[in-house]
Amino acid sequence: MSITALLLFALFGLGVLFAGVYVLARRLDNYGVVDVAWSYSFGLIGIFYALAGTGWAPRRIVVAATALAWSLRLGTYLLRRVARHHPQEDQRYAQLRRDWSANLGSMMFGFFQFQAVSVIVLGAALVLAARNSAPGFSPVELIGLTLWLGAVVGEATADAQLAAFKRTATQAEVCDRGLWRYSRHPNYFFQWLIWVGWFIFGLGSPFGWVAIVAPVTILYLLLRVTGIPATEEQSLRSKGDAYRRYQARTSAFVPLPPRENPSSNAPAQP
Repeated sequence: MSITALLLFALFGLGVLFAGVYVLARRLDNYGVVDVAWSYSFGLIGIFYALAGTGWAPRRIVVAATALAWSLRLGTYLLRRVARHHPQEDQRYAQLRRDWSANLGSMMFGFFQFQAVSVIVLGAALVLAARNSAPGFSPVELIGLTLWLGAVVGEATADAQLAAFKRTATQAEVCDRGLWRYSRHPNYFFQWLIWVGWFIFGLGSPFGWVAIVAPVTILYLLLRVTGIPATEEQSLRSKGDAYRRYQARTSAFVPLPPRENPSSNAPAQP
């Protein structure tokens, strides 16, 4: 199967999957389930690429194993969070309901289908590696896998620290413990590093440089679209001045030492 046919087949399957998730979300009246489906879909696409790929078998096993491990970890974390708060919907999707109220059904369906496209784009390194027939792992692949593993541990640690904080904190309190002392969004930072690791891993394959589209895209989405902007907007609504003080002293994305005694009027820096 050519890579074009492989990608088209994967895109069709994901489109059907996310159409079904859209129907489920409508029945549950909770569009937040799309985050769970998006996370789990990477495990599915990794397994599909590994099975359909023509590359060196151990490399295809790594493709499936890394995609499945990350997918199950994040997807299960999000599933528990959605289930714990259901029927209350994540505030990002509550805001989309308000923004798209005039044409909610079609806009949200298109949004769900965009998730299918994003999985294909972000999985570029996986499909290229799964077709790489060169025996043995190159040094660049090992570097990429090492970075990927460290990033997965970092993301899981940030999620666990936030979950532990929320179990005892009030709605108005801000988590500034552990990794959250050094970054307002350490989970997003390490999530981005996961794609950097996969990109470096993909550089060991022919045309692996094409996979740069994945970390660039995820960085743009996190910094400008569905990640930090929406999360910060909600935090400012719910936590007010406490979050503004947190913004003034804490890096937005890259973990850095907190600023001491920042001016209350100083703009937050990434």
